[in-house]
Amino acid sequence: MKKASLFLTAILLTTSLAGCTKAAKTNDNLPSKDNTPKAITISAAASLKEALSEIQPIFEKEKNIKLTFNLGASGTLQKQIEEGAPSDLFISAGKKQMDELESKNLIEKSSRVDLLKNQLVLVVSKEQKDSIKSVQDLNKKDIKISIGEVETVPAGQYAKDSLTYLKLWDLVKDKLVYAKDVKQVLTYVERGEVAAGFVYKSDATNLKDSVIAEVVDEKSHKSIVYPAALISASKEKDSAKAFLDFLKEDKAKAIFIKYGFEI
Repeated sequence: MKKASLFLTAILLTTSLAGCTKAAKTNDNLPSKDNTPKAITISAAASLKEALSEIQPIFEKEKNIKLTFNLGASGTLQKQIEEGAPSDLFISAGKKQMDELESKNLIEKSSRVDLLKNQLVLVVSKEQKDSIKSVQDLNKKDIKISIGEVETVPAGQYAKDSLTYLKLWDLVKDKLVYAKDVKQVLTYVERGEVAAGFVYKSDATNLKDSVIAEVVDEKSHKSIVYPAALISASKEKDSAKAFLDFLKEDKAKAIFIKYGFEI
């Protein structure tokens, strides 16, 4: 009887161990929680679209961090962040917007860095390329000119500053068609809906139906700098910092230069 009892115990123990082994093997096939990619949201100036789109798959593969981009006018993005919209990193096309967020303690001041530089250019439709060769020519004809909304689009403010410096603002302001961002300005020119527009050099790298008439003299406007900083409310600061650091590496710099930015 005692031998039978011992035999039964041995069978139960073997069965139990087999079950544990099977469960362990089953669990081995489950995806590891540690391999689940982090996800961060980047609020970035619209002019960065092409460069960031090319950088994205390289970074995601290397760092296992998923990126979501919220692209738009820097002033609009600033307001979204102020109103609590989810964002982990902000890259602005102007210092003014970043300064506003810093004054309200909405960015991590120690993380702020001037990431890129750009140039302002005048682009004109193909139909107007022979008659508009410089900013000074904008007052010679009854034409429409597009710039970004001055209050929210840094390129719009730079354009206004340049036109004011050249004593043309009062002469052309009634010809202006305002756009929500520089991409829309370029679309207006490319479609021939306006004769000319002010965009960044980086936006004019792949023109199809327009040409660069002139690179605007930098003396006529503030230096075009793209500051970047972590958002104070971010819950993924480590991942956001990893992306910001990546943007300073040579592989990212090469892509920015390819699209007309300066480091």
